Amino acid sequence: MDLNYSAEELAFRDEVRGWLDANIPADLRTKVLNYEELAKDDLVRWHKILAKKGWVAPSWPTEWGGTGWTAVQRYIWEEETALAGAPPIAPFGPTMCASVLLRFGSDAQKKRFLPRIYNCDDFWCQGYSEPGSGSDLASLKTRAERRGDHYVVNGQKIWTTLGHYGDWIFCLVRTDFDTAKRQDGISFLLIDMNTPGITVRPLTLLDEGHEVNEVFFDDVKVPVENLVFEENKGWTVAKYLLGHERLGTGRIGGSKRELAKLKAMAAQTLVGGKPLLEDVRFRDRLSRVEIELMALEITNLRFLDEMRRTGNIGPEVSMLKIKGTEIQQALTELTMQVAGPGAQAFKPIAYDGFDAFTASLAARYFNFRKTSIYAGSNEIQRNIYSKMALGL
Repeated sequence: MDLNYSAEELAFRDEVRGWLDANIPADLRTKVLNYEELAKDDLVRWHKILAKKGWVAPSWPTEWGGTGWTAVQRYIWEEETALAGAPPIAPFGPTMCASVLLRFGSDAQKKRFLPRIYNCDDFWCQGYSEPGSGSDLASLKTRAERRGDHYVVNGQKIWTTLGHYGDWIFCLVRTDFDTAKRQDGISFLLIDMNTPGITVRPLTLLDEGHEVNEVFFDDVKVPVENLVFEENKGWTVAKYLLGHERLGTGRIGGSKRELAKLKAMAAQTLVGGKPLLEDVRFRDRLSRVEIELMALEITNLRFLDEMRRTGNIGPEVSMLKIKGTEIQQALTELTMQVAGPGAQAFKPIAYDGFDAFTASLAARYFNFRKTSIYAGSNEIQRNIYSKMALGL
């Protein structure tokens, strides 16, 4: 097992760093580093910059615009973009829907949707969770009844991230209502958000932001050609897609960036006349998080080595989701402690000694409570790991 980067990989990292430093728009970098909300125009602008460079879809096959990078190069790219404060690429189109189309889509669907996803001509969102059907996704109740050359969809989705920006939504719907096994009878549909009968209603969370939504379907007509794979076989597609979603939830690069920022804050925050960084109890908590982050990075490098040698990884990937999200939450908790009373402000506040650091820390803290729930709650991930990897 080799956990070190090769000379070629180090050269690639330097190339990526140089390009990011020269090409991330300053206003977008400031928004990311200051935890400001990114509008649709912000996300689309950065997406199109990467598309022009040819780096927006590293995991795609080269014939569809992929970079041809190795798994290690893709990891380096993800880590460096996070460290540099680049805006995220909304994953619902390029990572999630595209991976499904490339694996299960027809030739006509690939030709129709993939170029528009690549260039961000269409903004996608995900329709999985429902009231009462989150981690227990197989219990979903949104119905799609086939009537000739189209389906009629009725039901509700919830926690639809960036649904208010969406041009299209990929949805799990129930097409067989009599099957005994809940995982059977589910299909995967692509739905134009401008179709009559769709209503998007915002959900305002504790951070006072509008990131998620409820989406209602009332007699929404969806052409049959928008069915991906086979009718009643959508659970196969869903499991494949969730694997892609969970692989990126560790967010090691972003956590390393926040750790460095946290250390800088603690070094300048005085408690009893001394920097908080010198407080034994605080330093102990900080050290524990840093060690866990180092261990997570090594674990991720082990997975990368496995992918480099075999081309795939197993259910152990759940470890990245569990520990990665726990570390993200721990970092927000420690940052709240450093900021003290100033962390309560929902409007951006400035800290002495930081030229470009303002933050709505309470809003970020509340927002990050979700990380251990989305993409399959950490409790579900532990069950997956114990069953599939440990055989318990």
